[in-house]
Amino acid sequence: MTELLNNREYKKEQLKKLLLRIHEGEDVNKLKEEFRQVLSGISPLEIPIIEQELVKEGISAKDIAKMCDLHVELFREAVAGTEEVEEKDLPDGHPLKTLYLENKEIMKDAEMLNLYARTLATTKDERMKAEILGVLEEIVGNLRKVGFTHYNREEMLTFPYIERRGLTAIATVLWTKHDEIRFMVKRIAELLGKKDEMPWEEFVERFKEKASEVSFALSDMVFRENNIYYPTLKALLSEGEWKAIRMQEDEIGYYKVNPPAWNPGEDVKPLHPWEINPELSVEELLNLPKEVQQALKGRPLEFDKSQLKREGDIDLGTGFVSIEELKAIFEALPVDVTFIDKDDRVRFFSPGERIFTRTPSVLGRPVQLCHPPKSVHIVNKILRAFKEGRKSEATFWLRLGPKYVYIKYVPLFDRDGNYIGTLEMTMDIEPYRKIKGEKRLLDWRD
Repeated sequence: MTELLNNREYKKEQLKKLLLRIHEGEDVNKLKEEFRQVLSGISPLEIPIIEQELVKEGISAKDIAKMCDLHVELFREAVAGTEEVEEKDLPDGHPLKTLYLENKEIMKDAEMLNLYARTLATTKDERMKAEILGVLEEIVGNLRKVGFTHYNREEMLTFPYIERRGLTAIATVLWTKHDEIRFMVKRIAELLGKKDEMPWEEFVERFKEKASEVSFALSDMVFRENNIYYPTLKALLSEGEWKAIRMQEDEIGYYKVNPPAWNPGEDVKPLHPWEINPELSVEELLNLPKEVQQALKGRPLEFDKSQLKREGDIDLGTGFVSIEELKAIFEALPVDVTFIDKDDRVRFFSPGERIFTRTPSVLGRPVQLCHPPKSVHIVNKILRAFKEGRKSEATFWLRLGPKYVYIKYVPLFDRDGNYIGTLEMTMDIEPYRKIKGEKRLLDWRD
């Protein structure tokens, strides 16, 4: 037993020396093999304890953060054996590779959160406390972005493809776990913001406990994604589907990575969920991870074969609707819309919500003749500025009895940048000015 303890203490000292060598500037990659040999005899739970000792010896929290990178990478290799191969098989900029790379960053930040929370609980030095708190605030602030970027891209861009194929349960479980993590990170951020409102000992113990829970939840999700969800996507999605996903990713954003452009080829057509054949072949089913195959046993898949575009639908660029549906949409909008074409003639006004009187007799009429003569010069000034590209909007607001009316004019252009008209939007904003706080739950009474 004594020999075993001595051996462990020896390896702990060796690990501390390696970490200090990184601190002194040695190339991390050159030390990787030495790290692997030492770590093979140390429990992952002991690593943060060793790092805490380094903090006590005067190494700054910022330096400890840098030293986390390597052992997090080694730990990730250990728990996700196939993930490295999967990632290396993918070209830079491929959406799936981006997800893997983000998980590296999430894993690192999750571990660092746990490490510094424990370090904070044992630190007595006031200067060190302040420094660690600063690092924790940065880490938690970053982790709040995981839900807005990494998880949001999965939910909005990848879930529709597996749902279309009948794998709705996978998406439902993952989305539920995502929301749990979002809630946990939000709560720990709130706790961090209340550190001055409770005794220090109570705060650090509560924070350490919550940090451990958040760290475990994030790491568990990385494991689920790397070993189950991503291999499922890799087995099912075609180049065209990935191309469509890549075309939309930038709008949502990324977690600590900046992927380059990626295009599988100009001859590859981007495929959206409603354009794919949802049925799974036997080969595709056999290529799914074992966990997914097991979950599907005895459960017939219900492929979503619904057609998005129907006969007679209008292609609006972001969807397809019938004429009747489009009319109903305009009737339901809480805004009065009028379109004036490039020749300044009224071409359309929306049904439903009415602030100013509109009748069919106005259609085809020059917009200048729809206003009192005393204000025509204002109308012309706005339209001239729009046509010349000098202004992008004109706004007004005024009282009309109980209504507080907001009016906004914007110029419209075609894909080539040519002016095609002006849109007038008018709405009564009085009801919205009274809204306070939040309403997140349905308050209907059945």
